[in-house]
Amino acid sequence: MPVIGIRKENKSRFERRAALAPEHVRAASASSKLEFVVEPSTVRIHADDAYRAAGATISDDLSSADLIMGVKEIPISKLRAGMSYIYFSHTVKGQEHNMPALRRLMDLGCTLIDYERIADGKGRLVFFGYHAGLAGMIDGLWIFGKRLAEDGYSTPLSRISQAFEYDDLEAACKSIAAAGADVASIGFPADLPPVVFGFAGYGNVSKGAQYVFDHLPFESVEPEQLPGLFAPNASVSMNKFYKVVFKEEHLALRTADGGFALQEYYDHPELYSGQFGRWLPYLTGMVNCIYWEERYPKLVTRQELRALASSDGLRLRVISDITCDIDGSIEMTVEATNQERPILTYDPANDSLERKLEGPGVSVLAVDNLPCELPRDATAHFGRSLSPFLAELADLDRSQTFANLPVRDELKGAIIVWNGALTPRYSYLEAELPSS
Repeated sequence: MPVIGIRKENKSRFERRAALAPEHVRAASASSKLEFVVEPSTVRIHADDAYRAAGATISDDLSSADLIMGVKEIPISKLRAGMSYIYFSHTVKGQEHNMPALRRLMDLGCTLIDYERIADGKGRLVFFGYHAGLAGMIDGLWIFGKRLAEDGYSTPLSRISQAFEYDDLEAACKSIAAAGADVASIGFPADLPPVVFGFAGYGNVSKGAQYVFDHLPFESVEPEQLPGLFAPNASVSMNKFYKVVFKEEHLALRTADGGFALQEYYDHPELYSGQFGRWLPYLTGMVNCIYWEERYPKLVTRQELRALASSDGLRLRVISDITCDIDGSIEMTVEATNQERPILTYDPANDSLERKLEGPGVSVLAVDNLPCELPRDATAHFGRSLSPFLAELADLDRSQTFANLPVRDELKGAIIVWNGALTPRYSYLEAELPSS
């Protein structure tokens, strides 16, 4: 009978998620005849006894497992020869900090499967992105309330807490809705409106962020309507937010003629120049939810913020960079923050960036493990999406060559390393690897 090992997470003390909850273990044990070994943990959202009651064995030794399952990166020292692993490896972009681990997996003759690449023609099938959006929006509103207080404004938003301080998503949304009701009743200070929050992207991350935001009083506007909110004698409300969602055609335009074609942008982004700066003068808050690679233009640069600040046109107070690509689409995201010190504040007057809230500038949330702030909700959702693949994942026949491996395409495309060798789809990573 195939055995799946569930490791304890140890990248951060805030990491309380698991790939599967006890109810998923119980269901898979009954329907797919799988066995589970679970590493004991005092941090995980679900107690060891709950997994034991679901039929799992609790043990520090996962060597009997056919597949070891984690969430975040596994420390190199924990990797064992000949094992199969599945987790978010953060290697497919050639991320420098994870290349030594990828090399070690290959040297040990291991197999590596990445949740991020379990996908069909419509997109990813197993993901935490929606919950990253949920937590990132909660934290973004928490920062916005603190940023306003730092700037001398008293608003109901100051009552909002960080996501991990709530028992669950429902409790967080109730708190945000209550603050929003007070905004609708009392209104913002007279010199703040219109209070505009912009969402870059419209996928799962953005959907999660918008779900939280929509507990506030708001009016949706199109990007092209933003200038009208600031026109002389414009009628804007003091008692609600304005929400705007940006798609690809709002982020970049063809350099040669100012045009846009979506597939061309995906295939040849070098033909395009970033245009998001044209929207920045209208935004009070920004939520970054896009998928980004180095070949795409940046969204927000220091130069743009400095130019706005020097002309007294900078209204932006907070960026919730849920995407959190280091040195990526948000130029101020130069490092990942954590739940204890989650804020980077950029002062355009001095071109300085400090890990604090205090002082003038734009505060940036750059936490790279946001779903762990809602561990119960995130684990439940992730386990449901992963469960249909468990039996096939646990029963991969490693005596087969990769070319002849009888596995559905959605899973085969997620195998980065097979028996110590990069699979053809990921052969480009060879150039990024350190020497053995």
